[in-house]
Amino acid sequence: MTLAQTNLDGILPLVARGKVRDIYQVDESTLLFIATDRISAYDVIMENTIPDKGLLLTKLSEFWFNLLKDDVRNHLVPIPQGKTMFDLLPKELSAPKYKSQLEGRSLLVQKFKLIPLEVIVRGFITGSAWKEYKKTGTVHGLPQPSGLQESQEFPEPIFTPSTKAELGEHDENISPAQAEKLIGKDLCDRVSQLAIKLYSKAKEYAKTKGIIIADTKFEFGIDEATNEIILVDEVLTPDSSRFWNGNDYEVGKSQDSYDKQFLRNWLTSNKLAGVDGVSMPDNIVDSTRAKYIEAYEVLTGQKW
Repeated sequence: MTLAQTNLDGILPLVARGKVRDIYQVDESTLLFIATDRISAYDVIMENTIPDKGLLLTKLSEFWFNLLKDDVRNHLVPIPQGKTMFDLLPKELSAPKYKSQLEGRSLLVQKFKLIPLEVIVRGFITGSAWKEYKKTGTVHGLPQPSGLQESQEFPEPIFTPSTKAELGEHDENISPAQAEKLIGKDLCDRVSQLAIKLYSKAKEYAKTKGIIIADTKFEFGIDEATNEIILVDEVLTPDSSRFWNGNDYEVGKSQDSYDKQFLRNWLTSNKLAGVDGVSMPDNIVDSTRAKYIEAYEVLTGQKW
């Protein structure tokens, strides 16, 4: 079974439908995140799905939340021992028609005030950073060493934020100085230091599995009672990160990623990038699904 969209028949109020997740309100302080199998590329959601994608993203996020739990508090609601998530939800949602939509692809999370930044950390120069560097020698306005080649590792990971756009709008790359103006210097410093620490730990772990994490996007909230920064949203998945196969890595060219590479390439070659109403052919669905599974299995050591 694949899931393109949830329908809980009004048992919980729907807060938002994102590119991948449907979000419901459980109570004043708790949300239910459900990762569907929708997939987007070039900011457009495809008409058909990648089976199991939501399950894979959820399980991989849970893996990373656990790996990083000593470094940062996260937004997962603790489930008491011997209980399941369904014990904390309205009883009606245990019915098979709802359970099949929720099981394995849902996270029960605490609501926090969101910090309005896409907190991107880059360890390697690629994508939009490479394009900017070729033109100006900078990345997000930050001067970089001369002579860098495409896909080369930076001397140190760098904090390269972007704005957090509304659904359907484009995030905009900004400099750390612009980010400071948005959220204040103190909070910006704390967020950038924490993000670099988390990225560095994840990068070193992934390296032991033969995967390079070229860059990743974190999202953070803040506990207004304690002023603590909270790791929220999904974390270190192929949707929010660029994973490369360490065995195939070669400086001086673009790398294949464990994510939507097949889909992006197919859209580009068929002049469909950014076009609404596109359905993926079966071979693109199968190849993309296989990459998500490979990333999950290699990083977690668990068979799918």
